[in-house]
Amino acid sequence: MLEHGYGVLAGTLTSFWRDTPDDQGRWFHVNLQVSAGGNSYRAAVDVDSAKSAIGVQWKTVVLRPLEWTSITSLSSGYHGIRGANPPHPGTPAGGALDYIRDARFQPNPGCLFVMAPSPFIAWLNQILRRVVPPWQVGNNEQAATALEASLQTGQRVWIFGEPFTSGLGMHNVHQNQGDPLNSQWADTNGIWQDGATIVEVSGGGLVAFLNKFSSQSSSTDDHGNPS
Repeated sequence: MLEHGYGVLAGTLTSFWRDTPDDQGRWFHVNLQVSAGGNSYRAAVDVDSAKSAIGVQWKTVVLRPLEWTSITSLSSGYHGIRGANPPHPGTPAGGALDYIRDARFQPNPGCLFVMAPSPFIAWLNQILRRVVPPWQVGNNEQAATALEASLQTGQRVWIFGEPFTSGLGMHNVHQNQGDPLNSQWADTNGIWQDGATIVEVSGGGLVAFLNKFSSQSSSTDDHGNPS
């Protein structure tokens, strides 16, 4: 589980920038400056791994706003999320996110027809990919560009992850489950504690940027370990 808690920062985006490249020309985060409750927060969204061989995956998902009113109605500021059944930090009703289990990131199961002919299945897959696109794979610049395409200063944002232990801000803004059991991050595996960036776009729509490392499994058990 995340060591220092899990929650969501609700506020207004005031600026965003990429990390300064290191001596090898790499950077690993897009930083979002967020005004909330009279304070300024920094959220560091991972768009690569410090171990470049691991790489990053991402997707941009158009959300259904009526399913997110418990989040969009939050006051500005950081809100810790606690679940009704510890040690899990929450459920959708409590505000937590889970890339794998959260039905709000999935197509409506009622749209699936197991016995449909194969041409229809092919067509249906195309439609569902528009609703829930597959994970994209690329370099850090492509991942950062995909996130920045949804960002505009002055818009409302909701950033999920772990709060900084020093200063105001958020990190671990990425999937927080499915790390290999032999990795240094295995102890942070847990369900209903994924990080994400949700933004309000013109017309009141919502878009979520989801990101994970390619080493993280998309199938996990009740403890968030790879299954």
